[in-house]
Amino acid sequence: MSNKTNSDAPIMADEVLSKSEAWILKYKTPIIAAIAAIVIIMVGSMAYNTFIAEPQEKEAAEAMFAAENLFAAKDFEKALNGDGVNLGFLQIADEYSSTDAGNLAHAYAGMALAQLGRYEDAIKELEAFDGDDQIVAPAALGTLGSCYAQTGDATAAAKYFVKAAETADNNSISPFYLLQAGNIYEKEGNTSKALNIYEQIKNDYSTSTIAADIDKYISRVK
Repeated sequence: MSNKTNSDAPIMADEVLSKSEAWILKYKTPIIAAIAAIVIIMVGSMAYNTFIAEPQEKEAAEAMFAAENLFAAKDFEKALNGDGVNLGFLQIADEYSSTDAGNLAHAYAGMALAQLGRYEDAIKELEAFDGDDQIVAPAALGTLGSCYAQTGDATAAAKYFVKAAETADNNSISPFYLLQAGNIYEKEGNTSKALNIYEQIKNDYSTSTIAADIDKYISRVK
């Protein structure tokens, strides 16, 4: 590959240097400002992680522990709004929104709201949760399916039940969620989709307890 420029006259090294110096002198202030900004961002990011993010994550996790205990005790109102001493899921999600625990609080808040029959509010919280693990995410997605079913949106309900099954991808939970989706499709008169779901349970989760009775569902929609 040639090192020549498009111009016939060669560019001398001194000329290049002088042009570079002139450019640097002309734009010295914005260049320094840009470099300083990069350094500030890098140092700021390190400081944020050390002095803000890590302590916040710890605080949020500690707050979650108390709220989860209230949730486990089925005291959903206090789990949501706090007990006067400890924060509830709604406050944790709001005050620690940049943390993993704050994200998780959305899922718990949605599930608590669903238990209280506040389905529209539950949907908002559950859709704010961003996770793809095989424990909390399927529960959140399955609860979303239940909430949409309660509000009369069968299409969304079936979609989230299927998504919950795919996310869980195990022999105990997935067939349960798929059966919910199949039942919805069957009730809505979409027997072809219901059949596909029931056959998926039979083929993909053949050793599950739900698969043991799935033939009667298949026969019903054929």
